[in-house]
Amino acid sequence: MTNKSIIITGGAGEIGWATAQKFLEAGAKVLIVDLDENKLKELQSTTKSDSLEICVADVTKEEDVKKYVKLAEDKFGKIDMFFNNAGIEGVVTPITELPLEKFNQVQQVNVQGVFLGMKHVMNSMKNTGGGSIVITSSVAGLQGMPGMTPYITSKHAVIGIMRTAALEGAKMKIRVNTVHPGVVDSRMMDSLEKGMGGDQEQVKEGLRQQVPLERYAQEEEIADTVFFLLSEQARYTTGATYVVDGGMTA
Repeated sequence: MTNKSIIITGGAGEIGWATAQKFLEAGAKVLIVDLDENKLKELQSTTKSDSLEICVADVTKEEDVKKYVKLAEDKFGKIDMFFNNAGIEGVVTPITELPLEKFNQVQQVNVQGVFLGMKHVMNSMKNTGGGSIVITSSVAGLQGMPGMTPYITSKHAVIGIMRTAALEGAKMKIRVNTVHPGVVDSRMMDSLEKGMGGDQEQVKEGLRQQVPLERYAQEEEIADTVFFLLSEQARYTTGATYVVDGGMTA
């Protein structure tokens, strides 16, 4: 990854940061994007790497997306890779009780934010010889679950964005794929468990029992798959859905 560059949205979250570390260790130049300025500064200060840049941005706002793309171009010269990862889980509520604003909030981040990232990064990549993009979906993009309409809708939607972008990007030498984590030991999963009601440990155990490998994933295990898909090892892979769920959807 020497002399390669990558943008990672949601870069202050567990999966985003685990991926950033992996690319830094491999010699890449990394820009992590997030709304949490304090966390970004903390990660930058603890890493102390000249190859790490940070950008505070709201992925739902087009001007903010243009800002992080421009920053990457200015700092790195070009954008080789893009981990379009920022997302929120939303509330766990039945459709009949779901406020419209709660539904729309998740779509704005998880769908509109992904779309805007694709639009501006692909425009940049097409002018510099192409690149590789991975969008974070979920097993929630492949199946349903009661009470999770906003999140599941958004994670299905980004598969459609990926497939269209893969077809449009092929002639520009831009590869696009999605990664689909199952249950991950993370803040987001903790929030979803609490939203499912009842005793959280019982909820967690019930989800764990749905995983043939009998455990939650660690963020590094998702990062490994993202690294592969963005790298030249996956140079003939585009338009694909890569599931990392311990067999949950088998």
